[in-house]
Amino acid sequence: MDKRAVQARLIERGSNFSKFAKDHQFDPCTVRQAVERWAGKPTLPSGRITFTILRDLSNFIGEEVVQGILAGEFAQSAKGNPHAH
Repeated sequence: MDKRAVQARLIERGSNFSKFAKDHQFDPCTVRQAVERWAGKPTLPSGRITFTILRDLSNFIGEEVVQGILAGEFAQSAKGNPHAH
């Protein structure tokens, strides 16, 4: 999924990058940078904040921004902690 597809999913849900960032207590610039750098990539980000942003964004739009971000032990262990970022 590329940046435009993520943006379209946000709009479908009445949101955008800035609104999502504010609603989830992230910096809007960091959200945009994470999506620009990682959306559609075949590997997961190693940074904790970037991973959390992309995981939360994927949950919000109902589709993985980065393949595998919602699968595995890392996503599962962080789901129960809404303040994992």
